[in-house]
Amino acid sequence: MMFPMVLLRLVDLVLYQLLANSYYRAARKMKSYGFYLGYHSSKPPHQASFFPSITKCDLEGRGSQTLVCDIHRVLLRSHSFFPFFMLVAFEGGSIFRAFFLLMSCPLLLILDHELKIKVMTFITFCGLRIKDMESVSRAVLPKFYLENLNLQAYEAFASAGSRVVITSVPRVMVEGFLKEYLSVGDVIGTELHTVGRYFSGFVNGSGLVVKHRALKDYFGDRKPDIGIGSSTLHDHLFISPCKEAYVVNNEEFKNNPKSEMPREKYPKPLIFHDGRLAFLPTPSSTLFMFIWLPIGIILAIYRILIGILLPYKWALALGIWSGLDIKMKGNVPKKTEQEKGVLFVCTHRTLLDPVFLSTSLFKPLIAVTYSLSKVSELIAPIKTVRLTRDRNKDGETMQKLLREGDLVVCPEGTTCREPYLLRFSSLFAELADEIVPVAMNTKVSMFYGTTASGLKCLDPFFFLMNPKPSYHIQILGKVPKELTCSEGKSSCEVANYIQQKLGDALGFECTNFTRKDKYMMLAGNEGIVQQS
Repeated sequence: MMFPMVLLRLVDLVLYQLLANSYYRAARKMKSYGFYLGYHSSKPPHQASFFPSITKCDLEGRGSQTLVCDIHRVLLRSHSFFPFFMLVAFEGGSIFRAFFLLMSCPLLLILDHELKIKVMTFITFCGLRIKDMESVSRAVLPKFYLENLNLQAYEAFASAGSRVVITSVPRVMVEGFLKEYLSVGDVIGTELHTVGRYFSGFVNGSGLVVKHRALKDYFGDRKPDIGIGSSTLHDHLFISPCKEAYVVNNEEFKNNPKSEMPREKYPKPLIFHDGRLAFLPTPSSTLFMFIWLPIGIILAIYRILIGILLPYKWALALGIWSGLDIKMKGNVPKKTEQEKGVLFVCTHRTLLDPVFLSTSLFKPLIAVTYSLSKVSELIAPIKTVRLTRDRNKDGETMQKLLREGDLVVCPEGTTCREPYLLRFSSLFAELADEIVPVAMNTKVSMFYGTTASGLKCLDPFFFLMNPKPSYHIQILGKVPKELTCSEGKSSCEVANYIQQKLGDALGFECTNFTRKDKYMMLAGNEGIVQQS
């Protein structure tokens, strides 16, 4: 019975609400603005504001006051919520769901705000698992929300002691971020209909949240102390009951760098995040991604094959010709122990760290890893050895490998995308005195080559699918003999010293977070690839 009911609601939505109710509005919009492919902002004509700008808000003495606002076009600088629906569709759903959402753009151009939200909600959430949405809300969206925060609006928002956010977008898309990062007390948003463990794609019977009504229902006869809205008439109605009201004029902040939130002012440090997309997926950016995708797949296969089949110098030259940006700084110091190889200690940015180091040095290296997929092992152009997480056994294995040649270790145990270094495992410090720290950093423009909850076997492919992925490698000087374990230093002291040295070289902050911390936060597991 559930499927016919959903089908009838869909037919009603398409035939009546989307078509019959939209023709008149579409004609007026096309007459006023013309038909163009833009950034789906539904941006209304500029309206004179009855309330002062948010820049006029006094931030002092607000600790006991209550503030109410929306996240859309108030806390966020973006004119549209489309990119955040696209993030849910791509990261929580699939590339096909994301493509369908992109194809809806011409229809979205002619719809009003309410119908636009309903259409994007249906395409994004129909059949989506609740746990997948929770994962995206926890691990993907906060990064893009933080980067999109309006600094002036946030400072006024943070000055209040009690904060309430009322929005017409689905509550599940914003509540996690607002409560964890912005310390919001209550979030009132549109509720979505669910069937078992899945979203149906429809909003609950109460429909989209009407903000001024929701404010009245929540506060009753009380008046909020501060209200912040956009410069639209709808938001003027929303914030008019407040004792003080201010507006965020997006045109005023559009090209103003002072409205951008710098990383050092984030309300909470962003250390871990997940997802494949490295850009905010606006309609135009998403279109370019889909156009690039076939080219990127071919390019990734080409780059992998030249790394496997060709000598290092040829592979490096052809890789650079294909768009790889590889910069090398520093030289490998001479060995003093002939019976043992050099132990390279690297920061860990992607699974390809040892591969790029080996290629840049024009010499074969051995890499050890705790958890690696079979596909990654198969396409690796260097020898890889799996460790067991048994300290004694792993120490013996690494000692044996050092007698065979130079060894690469990444003591963080997992990758980190942001400018932070995770806690170093100290095992490597007990194995050798010939320790060479290597500071590695990467930059990508389209896809991240790491994942916590996705298919790790695709990590190298996604990194190499970028148009111009970069790897910057800096070989630091050998660790002084007096700072090694053979001279009385503890393994933890050596590990901490090397971590700090690498952090200084990269301008990264050292932390005590571990691999387990990352995976428990992002994926709800310990990040171990299970072997059959």
